[in-house]
Amino acid sequence: MATGAQTEQVQQIEEIEPFEAQAEIEGGDVVLIDTREPHEYQEAHLEGGKLVPPGLLADEIATAAPDKSARTLLYCRSGNRSAIAAAQMQRMGYENVASVGGGILLWQEQGLPIVAAKGMTAEQRERYSRHTLLPEVGVDGQLKLLNAKVLLLGAGGLGAPTAMYLAAAGIGTLGLVDDDVVDSSNLQRQVIHNTDRIGEAKTASAKKFINALNPDVEVVEYGMRLDASNILDVIADYDVIVDGADNFPTRYLLNDASVRLRKPVVSASILSFDGQISTFVPFEGPCYRCLYPTPPPAELAPSCSANGVLGVMAGTMGTLQANEVIKLVLGVGDPLIGRLLLYEALGTRFTELKVRRDPECPICGENAPEIPESEMGQFPDYDSFCAG
Repeated sequence: MATGAQTEQVQQIEEIEPFEAQAEIEGGDVVLIDTREPHEYQEAHLEGGKLVPPGLLADEIATAAPDKSARTLLYCRSGNRSAIAAAQMQRMGYENVASVGGGILLWQEQGLPIVAAKGMTAEQRERYSRHTLLPEVGVDGQLKLLNAKVLLLGAGGLGAPTAMYLAAAGIGTLGLVDDDVVDSSNLQRQVIHNTDRIGEAKTASAKKFINALNPDVEVVEYGMRLDASNILDVIADYDVIVDGADNFPTRYLLNDASVRLRKPVVSASILSFDGQISTFVPFEGPCYRCLYPTPPPAELAPSCSANGVLGVMAGTMGTLQANEVIKLVLGVGDPLIGRLLLYEALGTRFTELKVRRDPECPICGENAPEIPESEMGQFPDYDSFCAG
């Protein structure tokens, strides 16, 4: 926040409208300075604008604007930073500086020309502007999201919020795997569906929501259950898999197939007031079998339909899954690799447990057998394994 002295100095700075600035630029003999950060400049900037970030103004302005008597125009996103920078330059002896009021935002609103980032339309630059303002994302990161392909197992409790936020983030392709239809008992937690779609396939219902939310996203429907005969074909083209499965046979099948194809999996589960989440990246950390070598007895792992679940648990854990996916796609942050995050809603408590790779794991361990190409699609009987 500017101090009183800074505010007084900023008020004394000449401020001109974008149309006036454009006329001066076209007339020539104007030094144009962009006082934003590099990732903002990359998103869109004015032709001929020289980037001098606010924190580097004292060190770099002499190179960008060597003549202190020359007409110098400064702009930023909305006009605040450029006014402060103009005041600083005035104190440094610059005699003819002005700030472009409203910044590049008003410049674009008035239809004046800009140099825009390649690969994104004007509509996309506006839609994802809060992403591209983040240095960790920027234009390059948003383009990664737009080119990413993410598969969600389940369009229900966990899949609903995950799909919604991944679609909003601009994940280019979302695959939805679910063979169920919308039931009234789903609506307490599966917020991607609504009353009008009861009886409709969940994948079709979710696709309608996503299409209305973000037309940039291509939705691929898989109205079926994954099994040993189809899982490799389905997951092969995707960058990240989101595990929202509601049964152990599917979870173990997904784990073994994802390790074979080296696909990262963001896995979560919820029951009653408790949830857990981890990210499994083959051979970088443990796999699901390292965490759970054998499934728990049925009496220790009842279903939500038998035991109940707080509706917002799905939103909490599903948005955490979406966050993990985005970090994986962008290559930023610290994903939950080798960490199991537990959430207890009644106490609003998170607990983190370290999980290590099991050297004896039959799937990713040091002595795990190498699977020939001819046997890649062969899997054990997971129903019998989980029943035992």
